[in-house]
Amino acid sequence: MRMLFWKPTPPPAVQTAPLAAPPTVSAVSPIASPASAPEPTPAQQVAQLALPFSSEYAALNTATGSAPSAPPATSPSVHPSVLRPTARFMLSHPAHLIALGFGSGLSRIAPGTAGTLWAWAAFVVMQLYLSPLQIGWVIAASLPIGWWACTVCARNMRVMDPGSIVWDEVIAFWIILWMIAPASLWAQGAAFVLFRFFDAVKPGPVAWADSLFKGFGAKGGWGIIFDDLVAAACTLLVIALWQF
Repeated sequence: MRMLFWKPTPPPAVQTAPLAAPPTVSAVSPIASPASAPEPTPAQQVAQLALPFSSEYAALNTATGSAPSAPPATSPSVHPSVLRPTARFMLSHPAHLIALGFGSGLSRIAPGTAGTLWAWAAFVVMQLYLSPLQIGWVIAASLPIGWWACTVCARNMRVMDPGSIVWDEVIAFWIILWMIAPASLWAQGAAFVLFRFFDAVKPGPVAWADSLFKGFGAKGGWGIIFDDLVAAACTLLVIALWQF
């Protein structure tokens, strides 16, 4: 009888955890912007520009079988050339003052002619106070001093044989006037015209001399002077042939 009235016990209820609500997604999700990179320095910019050339340089050494060497370093600071020097530039260094003919080379029009005129006036003044032998010593001393001054000035201007450097004309015309002295004013004027022709037009041997020494340093400084010395020699040759 007890089995007839037996009721099965219900199974224990299983407790389930409530489902979490799905995250709310906004219509537009902002994208975090990366922190702004610092501005590269000039040296880093030059290094980045040099990377392709360094790769090509290493590939060329590998292809030729030579030992790789570091490419030449490039200065990050590039200074512009001084095409038109000023009085401030001239007075910034004694070599500038000499090479620019004590200001005659600052002329905007025909600085070579202006420098030659200054040399003519300076020679006339030297004749008033110095003997021919003393003038010869001044000219001899002005050659190595002018070589140094032209070298330094051209390097600081970063221009090979700039027209504003006129000490080469000064030395050359002093040699001409010293060699033909004593000479009349008309003879000196004729020598002036001949010298300016050979220096400006550069025919034959003057053009050859002008092409020999190029660049910066002592070689380039001597090249600035050498072609004017050849122009002076051509001028003296013409005067000698005329007198003969």
